[in-house]
Amino acid sequence: MTTTNAAATRYVSLLGLGFGDCGKGLYTDHLCGAWRAHTVVRFNGGAQAGHNVVLADGRHHTFSQFGAGSFHAGVATVLASPVVVHPTALRVEEEALRRVGVHDAFSRLLVDARCRVTTPFHQAAGRLREWARGAKAHGSCGVGVGETVRQALAAPDAALHYGDLLNPARALEKLEASRTSLRREFAAIDALPSHVEAAQELAMLDDDSLATRWLDAVAPCLRQSPPASADEIGQRLARPGTVLFEGAQGVLLDEWRGFHPHTTWSTISTAAVEAVLHEVGIASPVQHLGVLRSYLTRHGAGPLPTHDRALDTRLAEPHNADEGWQGIFRRGHPDAVLLRHALDAVGPLDGLVASHLDAIDGTGLRWCGSHRLPDGSILSSLPRSNAVHDLDHQHALTQLLHSARPVYEPGVIASPQAWIERVEALSGLPVRYGAFGPTRDTVRTMRTASIS
Repeated sequence: MTTTNAAATRYVSLLGLGFGDCGKGLYTDHLCGAWRAHTVVRFNGGAQAGHNVVLADGRHHTFSQFGAGSFHAGVATVLASPVVVHPTALRVEEEALRRVGVHDAFSRLLVDARCRVTTPFHQAAGRLREWARGAKAHGSCGVGVGETVRQALAAPDAALHYGDLLNPARALEKLEASRTSLRREFAAIDALPSHVEAAQELAMLDDDSLATRWLDAVAPCLRQSPPASADEIGQRLARPGTVLFEGAQGVLLDEWRGFHPHTTWSTISTAAVEAVLHEVGIASPVQHLGVLRSYLTRHGAGPLPTHDRALDTRLAEPHNADEGWQGIFRRGHPDAVLLRHALDAVGPLDGLVASHLDAIDGTGLRWCGSHRLPDGSILSSLPRSNAVHDLDHQHALTQLLHSARPVYEPGVIASPQAWIERVEALSGLPVRYGAFGPTRDTVRTMRTASIS
């Protein structure tokens, strides 16, 4: 493949600096219009993403696999090779987009042939495994992304890829191998619950006709969005204009730098974005923007030291419910310790964008400047392992945060401008845009002091 320097193309990434739900969908939608983007690239995660876009006319969609720029005519979605594709969920999402006025989502979708594929067997296995964990549940979304990756890592040659779906015989062979392997594994697990839902998931692993029916169900995806080669994707991304990389999840959930085991099988970093460009032969700089909500949120299990039940009541969340696989949606005060960790983990950024700045006034948000440990010591930053991949270290950080108590700075955050000034001082980065509501028209260019 010929290396290209796409000088006429602007590449921008949006990378979440929290536990997710920070406004990546809002900013993807806004910047697609403001910068006339022609393509949104999803480069990590899978169908467990949930990026909300609300239009001024009241239309709303939670983007899972299609790019959150899809309300803009002509904006394509690329699912790059690290993405875990859930074809039947794509069909469901495409139908939902039709109901809100987007009628050509499939024709604007390019799926890399190398993407790993989530099947009903992975989804059933993920749910069964989470139930078996009981009180030690990880906080799974229940859509099978983790099981897809886990099985692909254990048996790479047997992993089902999007390109395999063009060969039904080969795809069926891989599906049956996956099903029987998972059924054997769960037959040996004694901790499985006995309720009806678990029995239904186990029955899916027993169903030797499901693979054929599932292949029939995904056929419309292949007809409308056939597997794309790296060359085809490279040609798309080299077009003049703007390409946005829409990150999924947040770096505090990163598989290697998040707080194990309450993480996701997804890499959220500047390096992950650049790797997608490099592998399709594009050597161009990327402008990386970190995305922050004015306060912290966490959906499901895992540490959130500044969680405040009063904030749960005060701060409405119309698109994140407490029901479902992840469990309750928690709110917490902004945390300087976790922000420092996120900035260290994500890679070099060129600036920040912020959402929910309208939530600052009158809600009593306070800055947590440090954490107090049980022995009385003060923690202002989290220690980093010298190893690139060190899950034992990340698990130790999880234990540390579970035992930590927030130390708050005096007084409440006085205004959005005060919050911005504090974030800029902590990060050394400018807050380039701020959103004061859920729609693109609430985004303002911030005129803040320059950062040296």
